[in-house]
Amino acid sequence: MSAVAQPPWHDHADATAHRARPRHPAEEKDQLRRQVRARRSQRSARRRTEVALRLAEVVLTIPEVTAARCVSIYASRPSEPGTGPLIEALAERGVRLLLPVLGTGLQRDWAEYAGADDMRERAPGRPPEPSGAPLGSAGLADADVVLVPALAVDTHGGRLGQGGGWYDRVLAHVRPGAPVIALVHEDEVLDEVPREEHDVPVTGVATPDGWRRFEPAAPPGA
Repeated sequence: MSAVAQPPWHDHADATAHRARPRHPAEEKDQLRRQVRARRSQRSARRRTEVALRLAEVVLTIPEVTAARCVSIYASRPSEPGTGPLIEALAERGVRLLLPVLGTGLQRDWAEYAGADDMRERAPGRPPEPSGAPLGSAGLADADVVLVPALAVDTHGGRLGQGGGWYDRVLAHVRPGAPVIALVHEDEVLDEVPREEHDVPVTGVATPDGWRRFEPAAPPGA
Protein backbone atom coordinates (compact mmCIF):
# COMPACT_ATOMS: atom_id res chain seq x y z
CA MET A 1 0.00 0.00 0.00
CA SER A 2 1.29 3.46 -0.81
CA ALA A 3 1.90 5.95 1.95
CA VAL A 4 -1.30 7.61 3.10
CA ALA A 5 -1.57 11.33 2.45
CA GLN A 6 -1.38 13.14 5.76
CA PRO A 7 -3.81 15.88 6.78
CA PRO A 8 -2.29 19.35 7.26
CA TRP A 9 -2.71 19.05 11.02
CA HIS A 10 -0.85 15.71 11.32
CA ASP A 11 1.70 15.10 14.07
CA HIS A 12 5.22 15.69 12.71
CA ALA A 13 6.81 13.17 15.09
CA ASP A 14 4.44 10.46 13.87
CA ALA A 15 5.16 11.48 10.28
CA THR A 16 8.91 11.11 10.83
CA ALA A 17 8.41 7.65 12.32
CA HIS A 18 6.19 6.73 9.39
CA ARG A 19 8.92 7.61 6.88
CA ALA A 20 11.50 5.64 8.86
CA ARG A 21 9.79 2.28 8.33
CA PRO A 22 6.83 0.87 6.41
CA ARG A 23 3.63 0.55 8.42
CA HIS A 24 0.76 -1.87 8.27
CA PRO A 25 -2.60 -0.23 7.49
CA ALA A 26 -3.78 -1.06 11.02
CA GLU A 27 -0.89 0.95 12.48
CA GLU A 28 -1.61 3.83 10.12
CA LYS A 29 -5.24 3.76 11.22
CA ASP A 30 -4.28 3.94 14.88
CA GLN A 31 -1.97 6.88 14.21
CA LEU A 32 -4.68 8.76 12.34
CA ARG A 33 -7.28 7.98 15.01
CA ARG A 34 -5.04 9.51 17.68
CA GLN A 35 -4.60 12.65 15.63
CA VAL A 36 -8.31 13.09 14.85
CA ARG A 37 -9.38 12.43 18.44
CA ALA A 38 -6.83 14.92 19.77
CA ARG A 39 -8.02 17.57 17.34
CA ARG A 40 -11.69 16.92 18.14
CA SER A 41 -11.00 17.24 21.86
CA GLN A 42 -9.78 20.81 21.32
CA ARG A 43 -13.13 22.07 19.99
CA SER A 44 -15.05 24.21 22.46
CA ALA A 45 -18.62 23.47 23.57
CA ARG A 46 -19.78 26.54 21.64
CA ARG A 47 -18.08 25.35 18.46
CA ARG A 48 -19.59 21.87 18.86
CA THR A 49 -23.06 23.39 19.12
CA GLU A 50 -22.46 25.43 15.97
CA VAL A 51 -21.22 22.34 14.13
CA ALA A 52 -24.29 20.30 15.14
CA LEU A 53 -26.73 22.98 13.95
CA ARG A 54 -24.95 23.55 10.67
CA LEU A 55 -24.56 19.81 10.02
CA ALA A 56 -28.31 19.33 10.43
CA GLU A 57 -28.96 22.08 7.89
CA VAL A 58 -26.60 20.47 5.39
CA VAL A 59 -27.89 16.90 5.76
CA LEU A 60 -31.49 18.06 5.33
CA THR A 61 -30.58 19.36 1.85
CA ILE A 62 -29.53 15.91 0.60
CA PRO A 63 -32.30 14.75 -1.78
CA GLU A 64 -32.31 11.17 -0.53
CA VAL A 65 -32.70 12.39 3.05
CA THR A 66 -35.49 14.78 2.06
CA ALA A 67 -37.39 11.93 0.40
CA ALA A 68 -36.68 9.29 3.06
CA ARG A 69 -39.41 7.71 5.14
CA CYS A 70 -36.92 5.78 7.30
CA VAL A 71 -33.38 6.88 8.22
CA SER A 72 -30.71 5.09 10.21
CA ILE A 73 -28.81 7.57 12.37
CA TYR A 74 -26.94 7.53 15.69
CA ALA A 75 -26.70 9.55 18.88
CA SER A 76 -23.32 11.26 18.68
CA ARG A 77 -20.61 11.16 21.32
CA PRO A 78 -19.60 14.56 22.78
CA SER A 79 -16.53 14.90 20.57
CA GLU A 80 -18.27 13.84 17.34
CA PRO A 81 -20.10 16.20 15.00
CA GLY A 82 -23.38 16.46 16.86
CA THR A 83 -26.48 14.67 15.58
CA GLY A 84 -28.98 15.93 18.18
CA PRO A 85 -30.48 18.76 16.08
CA LEU A 86 -30.63 16.48 13.04
CA ILE A 87 -32.45 13.74 14.95
CA GLU A 88 -34.97 16.26 16.24
CA ALA A 89 -35.54 17.77 12.79
CA LEU A 90 -36.08 14.40 11.14
CA ALA A 91 -38.42 13.26 13.90
CA GLU A 92 -40.46 16.46 13.54
CA ARG A 93 -40.89 15.62 9.87
CA GLY A 94 -42.36 12.26 10.79
CA VAL A 95 -39.37 10.26 9.56
CA ARG A 96 -38.96 6.85 11.20
CA LEU A 97 -35.52 6.78 12.83
CA LEU A 98 -33.45 3.69 13.60
CA LEU A 99 -30.63 4.05 16.15
CA PRO A 100 -27.97 1.52 17.16
CA VAL A 101 -28.37 -0.07 20.59
CA LEU A 102 -26.19 -2.28 22.75
CA GLY A 103 -27.23 -5.94 22.50
CA THR A 104 -26.06 -9.01 24.40
CA GLY A 105 -22.32 -9.39 24.80
CA LEU A 106 -20.56 -7.31 22.16
CA GLN A 107 -23.48 -7.51 19.76
CA ARG A 108 -25.17 -4.41 18.43
CA ASP A 109 -28.75 -4.01 17.34
CA TRP A 110 -31.24 -1.38 16.15
CA ALA A 111 -34.24 0.20 17.84
CA GLU A 112 -36.75 2.84 16.80
CA TYR A 113 -36.40 6.38 18.11
CA ALA A 114 -39.41 7.39 20.23
CA GLY A 115 -38.36 10.85 21.37
CA ALA A 116 -35.62 12.47 23.45
CA ASP A 117 -37.31 11.49 26.72
CA ASP A 118 -37.10 7.83 25.74
CA MET A 119 -33.31 7.80 25.32
CA ARG A 120 -31.39 5.87 27.98
CA GLU A 121 -27.71 5.32 28.79
CA ARG A 122 -27.42 1.53 28.83
CA ALA A 123 -23.71 1.30 29.59
CA PRO A 124 -21.05 3.69 30.95
CA GLY A 125 -19.45 5.73 28.22
CA ARG A 126 -22.06 4.80 25.65
CA PRO A 127 -24.26 7.39 23.92
CA PRO A 128 -27.94 7.32 24.92
CA GLU A 129 -30.05 4.70 23.13
CA PRO A 130 -33.77 4.09 22.53
CA SER A 131 -35.42 1.88 25.14
CA GLY A 132 -37.70 0.09 22.66
CA ALA A 133 -37.51 -3.53 21.57
CA PRO A 134 -34.48 -4.42 19.39
CA LEU A 135 -35.28 -4.95 15.73
CA GLY A 136 -32.40 -7.23 14.86
CA SER A 137 -29.61 -6.57 12.37
CA ALA A 138 -31.99 -7.05 9.47
CA GLY A 139 -33.95 -4.01 10.65
CA LEU A 140 -31.35 -1.83 8.94
CA ALA A 141 -32.75 -2.92 5.59
CA ASP A 142 -35.77 -0.69 6.25
CA ALA A 143 -33.61 2.46 6.09
CA ASP A 144 -33.79 4.55 2.93
CA VAL A 145 -30.62 6.37 4.02
CA VAL A 146 -27.91 5.26 6.46
CA LEU A 147 -25.98 7.99 8.31
CA VAL A 148 -22.82 6.68 9.95
CA PRO A 149 -20.12 8.08 12.24
CA ALA A 150 -16.50 8.29 11.14
CA LEU A 151 -13.23 9.79 12.28
CA ALA A 152 -12.24 10.52 8.70
CA VAL A 153 -13.17 9.65 5.14
CA ASP A 154 -11.30 9.95 1.88
CA THR A 155 -12.41 11.18 -1.51
CA HIS A 156 -13.15 7.64 -2.72
CA GLY A 157 -15.41 6.76 0.20
CA GLY A 158 -12.83 5.06 2.40
CA ARG A 159 -13.98 5.37 6.02
CA LEU A 160 -11.94 5.41 9.23
CA GLY A 161 -14.06 4.20 12.14
CA GLN A 162 -13.42 3.96 15.86
CA GLY A 163 -11.64 0.62 15.49
CA GLY A 164 -14.24 -1.93 16.57
CA GLY A 165 -15.34 -2.81 13.04
CA TRP A 166 -19.01 -2.84 14.01
CA TYR A 167 -20.27 -0.63 11.22
CA ASP A 168 -18.22 -2.56 8.66
CA ARG A 169 -20.14 -5.69 9.70
CA VAL A 170 -23.63 -4.24 9.92
CA LEU A 171 -23.41 -2.36 6.62
CA ALA A 172 -23.85 -5.73 4.96
CA HIS A 173 -27.53 -5.38 5.93
CA VAL A 174 -28.04 -2.06 4.11
CA ARG A 175 -30.68 -2.29 1.38
CA PRO A 176 -29.05 -2.28 -2.08
CA GLY A 177 -28.99 1.23 -3.46
CA ALA A 178 -29.54 2.97 -0.11
CA PRO A 179 -26.89 5.70 0.32
CA VAL A 180 -24.46 5.37 3.22
CA ILE A 181 -23.29 8.83 4.29
CA ALA A 182 -20.55 9.55 6.83
CA LEU A 183 -20.80 12.62 9.08
CA VAL A 184 -17.47 14.33 9.83
CA HIS A 185 -15.84 17.75 10.14
CA GLU A 186 -14.66 19.32 6.90
CA ASP A 187 -10.96 18.91 7.76
CA GLU A 188 -11.55 15.16 8.23
CA VAL A 189 -12.21 14.62 4.51
CA LEU A 190 -8.76 13.53 3.34
CA ASP A 191 -7.13 12.48 0.08
CA GLU A 192 -6.70 8.96 1.40
CA VAL A 193 -7.25 6.98 4.59
CA PRO A 194 -5.67 3.59 5.40
CA ARG A 195 -7.79 0.69 4.21
CA GLU A 196 -7.98 -3.04 4.85
CA GLU A 197 -9.88 -5.83 3.12
CA HIS A 198 -12.79 -5.77 5.58
CA ASP A 199 -13.41 -2.01 5.31
CA VAL A 200 -16.75 -1.07 3.73
CA PRO A 201 -16.74 2.25 1.84
CA VAL A 202 -19.41 4.90 2.20
CA THR A 203 -21.18 6.46 -0.77
CA GLY A 204 -21.11 10.04 0.47
CA VAL A 205 -20.07 12.45 3.19
CA ALA A 206 -21.70 15.41 4.92
CA THR A 207 -19.85 18.08 6.88
CA PRO A 208 -20.97 21.42 8.34
CA ASP A 209 -19.72 22.99 5.09
CA GLY A 210 -21.55 20.80 2.58
CA TRP A 211 -22.04 17.29 1.24
CA ARG A 212 -20.83 15.24 -1.70
CA ARG A 213 -21.17 11.82 -3.30
CA PHE A 214 -18.23 9.52 -3.97
CA GLU A 215 -17.24 7.31 -6.84
CA PRO A 216 -16.97 3.66 -5.75
CA ALA A 217 -13.62 2.89 -4.14
CA ALA A 218 -11.33 0.30 -5.65
CA PRO A 219 -10.57 -2.74 -3.45
CA PRO A 220 -7.48 -2.39 -1.24
CA GLY A 221 -4.35 -3.39 -3.12
CA ALA A 222 -5.95 -2.88 -6.53
